[in-house]
Amino acid sequence: MAEAPADLGLELISVPEGSDLELDLTLTSVSEGVYVSGTVRGSLQGECGRCLNEINESFEVSLGEMFAYEDSTTEETTDEDEVGRMQGDLIDLEPAVRDAVVLTLPPNPLCRPDCPGLCPDCGVHFDDLPAEHSHEEVDPRWAALRNLPKNEE
Repeated sequence: MAEAPADLGLELISVPEGSDLELDLTLTSVSEGVYVSGTVRGSLQGECGRCLNEINESFEVSLGEMFAYEDSTTEETTDEDEVGRMQGDLIDLEPAVRDAVVLTLPPNPLCRPDCPGLCPDCGVHFDDLPAEHSHEEVDPRWAALRNLPKNEE
């Protein structure tokens, strides 16, 4: 278990700061460093991009990241940000966890796949409105035509 860092998410949905992240990881020694693989689980909070209802759900993402030993040949053959680097015997997992979690989050989360959203005119959730709900707007230039008698032939 680890605490979630600040700003782990997007504008509309994120992992609450300080909430528990469950890390189920395997560290494997390879010739150039340590390969970290496994899963990260936690909870998400946010709001629906259509109706602004609250979203509370859990997530599980896979993680697979190589961390090179200091002074290994990987340091010479890769860019600084291409492969994670170990600092002595320590591995900073935060960037790898951040990448794994944030890249799986939807930029426009929905409370449910068929969320109808809000009425653009009155702002009421479409689920709370009758089926025949509408806001008829008449162009004022044509308003006088409403007063003409109807021809019923």
